[in-house]
Amino acid sequence: QVQLVESGGGLVQPGGSLRLSCAASGFTFSIATMSWYRQAPGKGRGFVASISSDGGTTNYADSVKGRFTISRDNRENTVYLQMNSLKPEDTAVYYCTPPKFGSWGQGTQVTVSS
Repeated sequence: QVQLVESGGGLVQPGGSLRLSCAASGFTFSIATMSWYRQAPGKGRGFVASISSDGGTTNYADSVKGRFTISRDNRENTVYLQMNSLKPEDTAVYYCTPPKFGSWGQGTQVTVSS
């Protein structure tokens, strides 16, 4: 079955950086589009970024464009989210997902606060 394990979250000050990782298994990772979503306290889960199977096409939510970068390593079945210039409004639980399969991991908490 599809398994997704997110890691790399934590507490960071505004303006800081974090790199999230998501290790995937149970499906053919190299042909799957992968996405990151986030859910802030009291809000629904929202799209952050996506990357095509070969890494050649990426898409971002307007709120993170220019600050976040999604990437992947198909040899390691891992997708990454590099987050720079973090803001308090980026505080959320971050999830990765292969949209085609509708599966979710446990998420990783990111807290941006001074």
